[in-house]
Amino acid sequence: MSADAPRDLDARVVELETRVAFQEHALQQLNEALLRQQQLLNRLTNDLAALTERLRGLDPSPVGRREDEPPPPHY
Repeated sequence: MSADAPRDLDARVVELETRVAFQEHALQQLNEALLRQQQLLNRLTNDLAALTERLRGLDPSPVGRREDEPPPPHY
């Protein structure tokens, strides 16, 4: 074993510890972003369900479907 071996080993350990710390930080940021996206998705899903219920509760339109109406007399 050379005299530089302990220093090389120390440098490698420091490098690995730095990488692990960076990866832990990145993972935490991704988890937080995923949580925010899931909360937004839940809120949008609830909003869509509420709007769907409101639309179902509205009276039908007095205007019929365009396909069901006869053509105007000038045709």
